[in-house]
Amino acid sequence: MRRSPVAHALLRAALVLVPTLVLTATLNAATFYVTVAGLGGEPDYEQRFTSLAQEIDKLVRSSPDAKVTTLSGAQATKAQIQTALAQISKEAKPADVLVVMLIGHGSFDGFEYKINLPGPDLSGVELASLLDRIPATRQLVVNMTSASGGSRAALVKQGRVIITATKSGTEKNATVFARYWVEALRDPSSDTDKNEAISALEAFNYAETKTAQFYETQKRLATEHPTLEDTGQGDGARKPSPENGQGLLASRFTLLRLGQTQMAATTPEKKALLEKREDLEQQIDKLKYEKAAMPADYYQEQLRKLLLELAKTQAELDK
Repeated sequence: MRRSPVAHALLRAALVLVPTLVLTATLNAATFYVTVAGLGGEPDYEQRFTSLAQEIDKLVRSSPDAKVTTLSGAQATKAQIQTALAQISKEAKPADVLVVMLIGHGSFDGFEYKINLPGPDLSGVELASLLDRIPATRQLVVNMTSASGGSRAALVKQGRVIITATKSGTEKNATVFARYWVEALRDPSSDTDKNEAISALEAFNYAETKTAQFYETQKRLATEHPTLEDTGQGDGARKPSPENGQGLLASRFTLLRLGQTQMAATTPEKKALLEKREDLEQQIDKLKYEKAAMPADYYQEQLRKLLLELAKTQAELDK
């Protein structure tokens, strides 16, 4: 499909302006992490869920701009979750980031999903209502409970990345996805593009692959099929790609920084360059998703410009 000269001009303007706008908005952004380890029901699960939540807590606290809330055991109640998210709704700004991670057992009766908590359970609809009140425009929900796929319909929203350990509410066995999600956050190999930042997409791909391998190695029928949805419409995908339209937003969602990149984020000058680099990488990802809708020569021209600017920015970072 060929674009008109006007369309070409608009796209060129977007490619120039969007990185600048995003960079300005995110320089002073904070990331709110809320991790909930629900009711285990028996000592083994209680210990496992709490341990995973504590490890996430330790990993995300290494981020300079992190604001961390971790609820487990007797503290992981519906009232505590409501209080924590209500407080964030007062503090958060549109440029901020929200990451909610749920670990534990879930239930689905064919209509409504709930995470099992001490006392009253919290439904997917109730969680969505709480999240909708938070101004942060970049939101990630990682529901790692059994039956978590049953929460997707309630949580799906334009601009929100939804990851679930199961494809539907009918997959009700205890999941192993949470184990590999945490592993993705601490294993540098999950950073497949080697930019010292783990995106939501990279963490998902790592954990999804490890989950599938677990069932294959154990020679067991898989009882969970992790999915990712970030278009605001649809049921998500196990293998997000430009072909199925899933994964663009998740690829642009920085979940955790590593090594020198993490250290660079502590100084204003380096942080500005870091944000610029991430914005350029995101624009390259976006361009790849739109490749089919533009002439090949135009695609190559825009890709070359972005790669050149990326190289210059990286050179500044390396000084």
